[in-house]
Amino acid sequence: MQQPFAEDPRDDPLDDFTARSITLDSATRTVYVSGTGPAVIVMAEMPGISTDVARFARWVRDAGLTVYMPSLFGRDGAYPDAAEGRSVFERACVSAEFRALAANRSSPVTRWLRALANLAHHECGGPGVGAVGMCFTGNFSLTMMLESSVLAPVLCQPALPLNDPGALEISAGELATVRQRMERDDLVVRAYRFEGDRFCTAQRFAAYEAALGSRFEGRVLPAGAANPSPPPFFEQFVDCPHSIVTAHLIDAAGEPTREARDEIIGFLVELLAAASS
Repeated sequence: MQQPFAEDPRDDPLDDFTARSITLDSATRTVYVSGTGPAVIVMAEMPGISTDVARFARWVRDAGLTVYMPSLFGRDGAYPDAAEGRSVFERACVSAEFRALAANRSSPVTRWLRALANLAHHECGGPGVGAVGMCFTGNFSLTMMLESSVLAPVLCQPALPLNDPGALEISAGELATVRQRMERDDLVVRAYRFEGDRFCTAQRFAAYEAALGSRFEGRVLPAGAANPSPPPFFEQFVDCPHSIVTAHLIDAAGEPTREARDEIIGFLVELLAAASS
């Protein structure tokens, strides 16, 4: 049996969130909830709800929205250590809940996430729900548009499937349904990647554009805009500009990553909070 990894003094206690045990679709997960106003589902990248993911969730909350941050993998609040992060990644890649290596198929966990969006909408009200996915969960925000409450999807560096840089992690039928809905309801999906990202490539963005046309609004940040000193997991195992709003974000005036973060939050507020006021 694998021994648990030790806590790190840099871990985030997440004590300004309410940890709720939520059962949906016959599965129970911990969801960290904080804020007031319309709901946004914030889905963590590898290796889980890290200190940087929690920081982004707080920015969303402080913009006047309610964050629902489900625990999907990893140790919640953990600083992204290299060895622990690698262990989390390896387990997720073989989990039946995720389709890490399967093109044109949606991960089963997206059914649970769609149910969470529906619940969050009923609890928080407003015109609908936002969804922000990152890396391993990046495309989940698009698949979640099969749930009618999801109005503001954001894809940050969608990395699946890992073994096919030009493929999408969603079935053809679901993709067609999502596009029809976007056309009918006049919706768009925002997506972000770094130039030179080996996990979210230019080919993948081209595939999204081919599938969704003008409903796909992709943004590519220069590689040189990435934080050169990310936490150990990213430094050792990602080894390229990748995490737009977390590990590779530089929180300083004039930085492209901060501007991308502000654009994402502005998109969420415009479609959710501003529309409900």
